[in-house]
Amino acid sequence: MSPRRKVAVDKEKIILAAVELADGRGFEEVTLANLAKALSIKPPSLYNHIDGLPGVKKELAIYGINELYNALERAIETQREHEPILALSFAYADFAGRRPGIYEATFNAPDPADRDVQAAGSKIVSLVLDSISSYSLGEKEALHAVRGLRSMIHGFCSLEQKGGFGLNLDVNESLAFMVATFLDGLTSKK
Repeated sequence: MSPRRKVAVDKEKIILAAVELADGRGFEEVTLANLAKALSIKPPSLYNHIDGLPGVKKELAIYGINELYNALERAIETQREHEPILALSFAYADFAGRRPGIYEATFNAPDPADRDVQAAGSKIVSLVLDSISSYSLGEKEALHAVRGLRSMIHGFCSLEQKGGFGLNLDVNESLAFMVATFLDGLTSKK
């Protein structure tokens, strides 16, 4: 019998394998057994680097939130001449469509109140708050607007992913119309 080949595994490799599983096969496929198989190790070896499946899902959520933040920030920076909320909305929808498993991970952290998860998420909230600052909303109203925008776009993305837009209408036009209507509502609050 030949000696077992030693596989070098660390936390980063585990998270990247989880990312591949989530985007390739679906968030629900991120299990310790599937991770161990993808990394060619035995499941107990994972515990040397992570705090079980909740630890993987926490890190996956943070990874996803950071990736979403980067996509939103890039969209705002590269499309300065456009309404930042519109650019941000299209980037959000694009991210959800291209990275479905990672997107799902962003709102499936084992403990959403975890400090690290909160810190990652607060960057997105701050980015959106900055993007709507020209609407001169009060602090509480601005947070409601951020929550409303996220809810709208998440709902839109969920319907799109599940084939809920069967009409012969351009989906991007629908998204632009929805966001423009939302922004008109913010304008009326001034």
